[in-house]
Amino acid sequence: MDIIEKTIKARRATKAVFLVCGLGVSSWAPMVPYAKERLQLNDASLGLLLLLLGTGAISMMPVSGILSNRYGSRIVMLCSALIMALTLPLLLIMDNVIWMGVVLFIFGSAVGTVDVAMNSHGVHVQNRFGKPIMSSLHGLFSVGGLLGSLGLGFLMKLGLEPITAAVSIAVLLIIIVSWKYSSLFDQQTERAAIKDFSSHDQNSNSSSFSWLTGGVLFLGAMCFAVFLAEGSMLDWSAVFLTENRKIDEELAGVGYAAFSIAMATMRLLGDKLVSHLDGPKVVIGGSLIGAAGIFLVILTPWLVTALLGFILLGLGAANIVPVFISEGGRLKNVSASVSIPAITTIGYAGQLAGPAMLGFIAHHYSLPIALGFSGFLLILVAVFYKMKPKH
Repeated sequence: MDIIEKTIKARRATKAVFLVCGLGVSSWAPMVPYAKERLQLNDASLGLLLLLLGTGAISMMPVSGILSNRYGSRIVMLCSALIMALTLPLLLIMDNVIWMGVVLFIFGSAVGTVDVAMNSHGVHVQNRFGKPIMSSLHGLFSVGGLLGSLGLGFLMKLGLEPITAAVSIAVLLIIIVSWKYSSLFDQQTERAAIKDFSSHDQNSNSSSFSWLTGGVLFLGAMCFAVFLAEGSMLDWSAVFLTENRKIDEELAGVGYAAFSIAMATMRLLGDKLVSHLDGPKVVIGGSLIGAAGIFLVILTPWLVTALLGFILLGLGAANIVPVFISEGGRLKNVSASVSIPAITTIGYAGQLAGPAMLGFIAHHYSLPIALGFSGFLLILVAVFYKMKPKH
């Protein structure tokens, strides 16, 4: 009974951490136009700056796994979430490109660290809980994305200065993660869960390169493409709406908000949806719906239809990655404790580093063409997943 109650509390606490991460990351989205204007950057320069955020995240993802294994994931989540919260307001006041890059790198490092730690923690809680919960966890991340994308603009509409609004969000993040910290699994409980639920992998005495298998790399590449589409919304939707649809900066986060609402709704319903439909239908259908949404955003001149496109992308992409992660846990001859971190790390490279590539495409061609490229990648996901051999 004690472990059941402890698991239920840990599930709620893990949801709160996913919410915090989504809220913190998405609060950056409406700040992007401010940063671009304040620092007088073109699309290519902005893309290079965004690359530092992604570089920080990717560089810390492997380290996050090492730290979680040594000290437990909850202390890693706490420390990285605090760093993320403390650096968030600085993104609104840095008026030097170099220092802005440094803060973005630190912010990205914190995001990458908490992201890997909370996903690993979620797997342990899911194993103890005995039912699928990953879609709902990612649903709370999307709820945080909604609140963050609208929160900054809403607080400014109430009369707060941008920096005051950012500090208010940062304080909220610190309160939530500190409040739920004691309910997360401690290191001893985590190690017990690993021991109890990874015994079937013990016969795969893997080397440090055991994750370099076709199945892991394939699913990682698929995650990369899907996360790139999500990342393009985070970093470029506000810029697209302000520059191409002439939306006020205070409302620049409305596109990402529409995307986040749709994604949150589908992810909160995702566990039941995936149980009624098989994985290929969710992946192939979702990829094509998401691609159609991106093309609708860039090809129609009206805000209403553009928002519909953001919604379609959120609906289509919502449950693709949970399917990939579940499949990664069933790969032959690869421990789930190895395959899942590898797949998610490759995937998040698309979300956090990929949009920088879109900045260079936008600079040499146009921002709509850059966003269209991410839609094309989703089509490739549907095609290659349809053609993939059985594992």
